[in-house]
Amino acid sequence: MASKVLKNEDKPVKLAAFARDVARRKAGSGITDLPQNSGKRRTDSKKALLKAVEAAGKSWSSKNAS
Repeated sequence: MASKVLKNEDKPVKLAAFARDVARRKAGSGITDLPQNSGKRRTDSKKALLKAVEAAGKSWSSKNAS
């Protein structure tokens, strides 16, 4: 439900414009690669999901996505 008190006058940002802005900021920061989560604290359900993804011949990692 929309707020009856708060009036948001900002226009929505299109996803493509947001992605361009993120890419621009990332390039400007000098960060080339973010470290991935080590996965040491994964839940059983997450482990099962990753096994299913691997069994399907895919990769969860964005670096190795196929």
